[in-house]
Amino acid sequence: MFRFSKTLDPITLFHSPSLASSTRALNLLKQASINAAETATEDQASEYSSHAKQQRGEFELEVTTNPPTTDQLRSIIEYVSPVSGVGGQGDKKTYEVSELVKGAKDAEDAVKKFKEDQSRFVRPITVDWVNGRAVIGDQESEILRMVRQLPSN
Repeated sequence: MFRFSKTLDPITLFHSPSLASSTRALNLLKQASINAAETATEDQASEYSSHAKQQRGEFELEVTTNPPTTDQLRSIIEYVSPVSGVGGQGDKKTYEVSELVKGAKDAEDAVKKFKEDQSRFVRPITVDWVNGRAVIGDQESEILRMVRQLPSN
C-alpha cells in the first residue's frame, strides 16, 4: 500500500556563523530537533504519553546564511509585530520592527531599508512558518516554546 509521508513543519534559522548568539540558537535548534525525532520514535513504539501529546513532534530545520526574500521579510514582520492582524497575541513574544531591521520605524520602512541594504536584517532569527511565529536572538525559552508547541490544526 502506498502512503504519502507527512511533511514536517519547516523552521528556518536565519544564521550568521560569526555571531555567538546565532551559533547558540543553531545548537539549541539542532538539539530540539534531535529530541523531537527521538520522541517521535518512542511514540511510534508505545502509546502516547501526555508529554508527547504536548510536543510538536519532528520539524524540518532549515539553516540559511542568506537574507530572507522580501515576501519572507513581510511575513516575519507580521509574526513579530505587536499589532499584527488577528486578536490577541497569546503567549507570542512581540518585538519592535527596529529589532528586526536596524533603524526601521515601521513595517513599510523596514522593507524599504532592507531593500536598500540587506545587512540591516538582524540575525539570528528563528521562524516557524506554519504557525506564524518568530524569535529574534538566541532566547532559549522563546525558541523552545516555539518548537515545542502543539501544531495548529
